Amino acid sequence: MKTHTPKSQQDLQTIENLLKTFAIQPFQNDGQHHFSVKEIKPKSQMPSLFDKEVIISLTDSDHDVTQIQNSFITLEFTMNLLFDNKFDQFDESYKAGTFIFVGLKNSAELIREYVLYHRGKTVDGSLQNDATTESFIYNTIKPKSEKNNNIFVHSLYDNVRKDDISCCGRYLSIKHISDAHAPQTAVPYVMPFNFTVSIPLDDLLIFSAFSEYPNALFGDLKIKFKINPNAFVFCQVDPVMSMAKYYTINKDELLSSGQDKLKDIDLFFRNWSLTFQYTNQFTQIGCTADLITGLQAKELTPSGLKNLVCDINPVTISVRNYIITGATANMSGYKASDSCLNRVRQFYSTRPFVVPAQRIETWAFPSGATLTGLKTSQNIPLSHVTDMCLIFPKDPRHVTCFENSCYQNMQVSTLGRNFPDFPMNTLNEQFFTMQLQANNLDNIFEATDEYEDSLATPRGSATRRYNPTSDYTSFFITLQCERNSNGALTFDGLDTQNQNTSIELRGQPIYQGAVDTYYNVDTNGKHPPPPVLCTVHDTFWLFSPADGGSCDYDTTHSFDQVIGQVTA
Repeated sequence: MKTHTPKSQQDLQTIENLLKTFAIQPFQNDGQHHFSVKEIKPKSQMPSLFDKEVIISLTDSDHDVTQIQNSFITLEFTMNLLFDNKFDQFDESYKAGTFIFVGLKNSAELIREYVLYHRGKTVDGSLQNDATTESFIYNTIKPKSEKNNNIFVHSLYDNVRKDDISCCGRYLSIKHISDAHAPQTAVPYVMPFNFTVSIPLDDLLIFSAFSEYPNALFGDLKIKFKINPNAFVFCQVDPVMSMAKYYTINKDELLSSGQDKLKDIDLFFRNWSLTFQYTNQFTQIGCTADLITGLQAKELTPSGLKNLVCDINPVTISVRNYIITGATANMSGYKASDSCLNRVRQFYSTRPFVVPAQRIETWAFPSGATLTGLKTSQNIPLSHVTDMCLIFPKDPRHVTCFENSCYQNMQVSTLGRNFPDFPMNTLNEQFFTMQLQANNLDNIFEATDEYEDSLATPRGSATRRYNPTSDYTSFFITLQCERNSNGALTFDGLDTQNQNTSIELRGQPIYQGAVDTYYNVDTNGKHPPPPVLCTVHDTFWLFSPADGGSCDYDTTHSFDQVIGQVTA
């Protein structure tokens, strides 16, 4: 998933130099208007009920040029969360300072499927039925600095467990949860949950290379999408950190309310024990994690001596339904001078305006792991495949939480070749370095801790399974299908002219039997569904000002063929 250079244009060396030859820089303001952000409301009816589509415009007639890279969609919705525990074993002193996080690892993962429209017509080839997986792969390899800077768009586990505001989600206090559950008598217990999320358009892979889009010349764009409530994750917030933060924020109120709460909180900090072990990573919504279900300061003697009692139990949190109550496309843009628009129109009257893009297609293998490992194959077409990615769900409900399979001798074979050339061990240093290089995270850009830990941390040994100490749910394998050349990439990937070809995946567990944490998902006999192959394809937007604006989303031609139209 990197930039490319065409073999026929060696003197250009990088795509950046090539794009400058047909870039629309600079667009000149007409002197009467200025940069603005337009709030565009959806064409579809609001509120939008469960599993309904949202249609919203991505351009505004007040803008001649839309800055896609600075625009985002805001969604507001209400959902009903279901709990199988009432959380009624908490003393009042601890309820307001203990939290469960519910949110998204990356906001773009919320979109399950989408399709684009240009001037009211469907853009052929733009339909993406598994946008959640596509966004998981694309956003997982974003640099750590970018995720930290977009504080309400991404959720890094180390930030979430510290009760940091840098997250995409909500911190639900046990007080709010238990108050909502108090009058209910039947499992599951329901809690209404309001949530607002911002999705940058360039976090969607199809828009990843967009910048200035001259909609006055090329025509308006719309997107139709559905959201995926199964993309949510949850986790226990570190109670020591959240309780300390709660005490600091509410110190004056606590001091004025008497000594009982202060004594209980002091007891909490003095008696917190490492034996109180909850699940230390994200868990997919609908699945089960060990959470703190009770905190009590229990009297040991009549004199008032107390001990801290912490109950930790498996808890399942799921979503019953949701309603999208509001949607807004926040589109940045500006007017341009007539002379500037005319020059750009004339320039692109003889060549297309090209925006490179990519798409990811998912293909589940027909069979899964066995006691001895994996050996499975499928027949699929390959069209300009730049990378192959592998994900290993441990549960059919896993859509953004994938752990290291802890396998050795792993390879993919197709078209008479092996990828990589030698068998992989998914825990050794060689594999780790290869993955960083394949995703352009080996030099300037630093990977997130979650991604690095998922690549490098063993989940067990030859004798026992390990509990997680941080988040290990950002694992996938990238197999590069194009070669490095002159500091960029030359495309010579996989293409079968859309004819089916066999792809085989094979490998064996590093540790077999009960300590094979991939095949034996838990100690109760649960086994994983088949692994999933994700193929990454080069695609291109081709725009022209002819006839009021035309658009072609090219999914069939190679980089050289498309760029040849521009440089001919």
